[in-house]
Amino acid sequence: MFKKLIVILVIIIALLCGSFYFLVGAVYNKLNYAPIDSMSDEPMKEEGVINILLIGNDSRQNAADGRSDAMILLSVSEKTKKIYMTSLLRDMYVEIPGHDNNRLNAAYSFGGPELLLETVERNLDIEVNRYVQVNFEAFAGLVDAVGGIELELTKKEIEYVNGYLVEYNMLTDRPQGTDEMDASSGGLVHLNGPQALAYSRNRDLGADFGRTERQRKVLSAVFEKLPKSLLKNPKELINELMPNLTTNLTKGECISLSLMALKLLKFDMEQGSLPLPDTYKSVKIRGMSVLEVDFEENIKYLREILYGENR
Repeated sequence: MFKKLIVILVIIIALLCGSFYFLVGAVYNKLNYAPIDSMSDEPMKEEGVINILLIGNDSRQNAADGRSDAMILLSVSEKTKKIYMTSLLRDMYVEIPGHDNNRLNAAYSFGGPELLLETVERNLDIEVNRYVQVNFEAFAGLVDAVGGIELELTKKEIEYVNGYLVEYNMLTDRPQGTDEMDASSGGLVHLNGPQALAYSRNRDLGADFGRTERQRKVLSAVFEKLPKSLLKNPKELINELMPNLTTNLTKGECISLSLMALKLLKFDMEQGSLPLPDTYKSVKIRGMSVLEVDFEENIKYLREILYGENR
């Protein structure tokens, strides 16, 4: 329901574990650990790269129901000394193991995180066997935990924020009109959690490409405020975020990430989306509007940015 997820989720865990090492166990125990047996023996890091799929689930109960409305590949590359946040557009027409070809987000509906990971591996030829899943309550809670964010919004974007808030208020049993914004003019505005979520869900302006860009703007704004918030109110961040996360990362892997925290802070962060421009076309297949993708070109791109291979 909200798209995108939250690239900094794993970095949050790393920072919390690194800064408050003695709380690693307590923090981790607030997560929902859901291992995938078929991938439990696979290493978290391969060829000097950690790939973790961040899944935005529109469930309101942090369960396996709902849609994978957001899919972001979080990659930490020791080869290039960078962290990459790559949105995977849900309308990509992909091969889903054991099923007919379909949209990427259909894989989650058919078989949860396990099948979605297998589908990403199959089509993008990349090893990714760890995931973090978050529902929309965690997304809104995270923005509120850092005190909200400031972004430039157009008048039209504010109108859509108010429109999406209608559904959010209904689903969360809040009175209609709660958090509605002044749509008379655009400009620099302060967004709380529900407003930021509504802004991130909008795919009417710019389709899914526009929505992924808006979601990454929100995440970047949160990331800027995160260090100070971690120092001021770590307990609120933990309580707001962790119970709404589900992952197959083990406690040992989270400790390993914590030991990388200082190194990660020195890495540059880059963001983008797949498919790349000029590597896809919009088509209708079996009545579905999908993106037919040149996967060879997108695979070459990933191999270059993550592993430093020449295209």
